[in-house]
Amino acid sequence: MRVTLLLRCAIVGLLALPVLSACGRVPGVYVYEAQQAGGRPGGAAAFDAKTYVDGIWTSKIVPAVHDNAVDISTVAAAVAKDVNAAGKQYGHQAGTGSPYAFLVKGTGKVVKVDTSAPTGPVTVEIAQDGGQPITLYVATGPVIAGTAIRDGVGFISFGDFTNQIDYANVANEINSRVKSDVVAKVDRGGLTDKTVSFYGAFSALAPNQIMVVPTELQVTP
Repeated sequence: MRVTLLLRCAIVGLLALPVLSACGRVPGVYVYEAQQAGGRPGGAAAFDAKTYVDGIWTSKIVPAVHDNAVDISTVAAAVAKDVNAAGKQYGHQAGTGSPYAFLVKGTGKVVKVDTSAPTGPVTVEIAQDGGQPITLYVATGPVIAGTAIRDGVGFISFGDFTNQIDYANVANEINSRVKSDVVAKVDRGGLTDKTVSFYGAFSALAPNQIMVVPTELQVTP
């Protein structure tokens, strides 16, 4: 099968040299070679997103969020006024057209825990001097979705990876660490009326809605 496809590429190349380069990407040939090389051209080992995230979660990701987080009151006010301006000042954009991701911190009162929704949103109100409280949500799963942390830290770039799948898997593994290292330590059943302090990230996906994916989450009575 592979020999036949290669012969076809050679014949096409004799007829039109510009097409020859395209034959190197004939699906049958490319898939076969990739499979023989462990799933990657050139014999490179398959990327392990879990190993990658394990190597930087404690040493880089959590400290980056902690050290660079901006008070949620400041960011929320800026986003409400002009999300693009807020993004340029406080956020990070993974690529042109991507939503801005913000690293934030804050302390507020839990007013609701929704265990019926897949993301397990915990509604937190943060008091503001002379104004209405800021209402936001902290994701507690079991589904932790999105790329907020990956994009927000600023040092994980698409260009560092072979393909989009690897890049996406890094975000998935980061979210898995949030579930195992952050959310799993919190008793959601007893959160209502408690005070929570958090560090985390959110993506500006929907106007006036902030869903924080936490890298640190502490509960006080």
